[in-house]
Amino acid sequence: MTRFVNNTKTAVFLGALFGLILLIGSRFGPFGLTMAFIFGGSMTVIAFFFSDKIALKSMQAKEVDEKSAPDLVTMVSRLARNANLPMPRVYVCPHEGPNAFATGRNPRHAAVAVTQGALKLLNYDELEGVVAHELAHVKNRDTLISCVAATIAGAISSLGWMMLWFGDRDNLLAGLAMAILAPIAAGLIQMAVSRSREYVADADGAAIAGTPFGLISALQKLEAVSQRVPLHNGRQTSHDHMFIVQPFSGKGLSRLRSTHPSTEDRITKLREVA
Repeated sequence: MTRFVNNTKTAVFLGALFGLILLIGSRFGPFGLTMAFIFGGSMTVIAFFFSDKIALKSMQAKEVDEKSAPDLVTMVSRLARNANLPMPRVYVCPHEGPNAFATGRNPRHAAVAVTQGALKLLNYDELEGVVAHELAHVKNRDTLISCVAATIAGAISSLGWMMLWFGDRDNLLAGLAMAILAPIAAGLIQMAVSRSREYVADADGAAIAGTPFGLISALQKLEAVSQRVPLHNGRQTSHDHMFIVQPFSGKGLSRLRSTHPSTEDRITKLREVA
């Protein structure tokens, strides 16, 4: 039931994102509406077919196999069987910031990636919990939805600025307002999509691993260390919502922009599962 509610909510959010693109374009007449439709549609197609390659390339991920990373690949293979999933491709990212993510438009085209920092930080049970969480995202088709949401959110921001500079100069203030407010609205919708799905992936990941305790311990370590050793030098990126913990969530007001629920809340819910 929870998965159905989240899928329905996501469909509504994605529809709202695309509708927002069209709304921005319509503000600048038929030409703007046409450009918005083409731009938003093309970005969605790119997200569907190439989002996994874009995400992996942005993280400088290198594919590994049984020879180069036998323990990791064997673990992923076993957990994929537990989840009744095809074997995904496995990648390692050369970053000291400890984190992990999954990507791919469907389970047959999925990939799971972990950073060097995560491999150094986590013990076997903790890493197992992290991988199971990422496989839960694959099983629930979250990877496609997240990438499409991120791409459309980026398209909204770009489109707002395009219409500001190339639209009717009489509408300068309206264009400026849309350029500023549109990506904020898109970001809020994107955060809602991400936050709702993390709880589901945590619970399903615990079921795949057979226990929630490895993931609980991993989340505690990842939250603590990722604040000291963040990815991207602490800068936010359009792919931050894909990671198991937000690369750098900050404190205070910056927490409002977090794409993830608080780690404390996630751990509390996992303990309820236990």
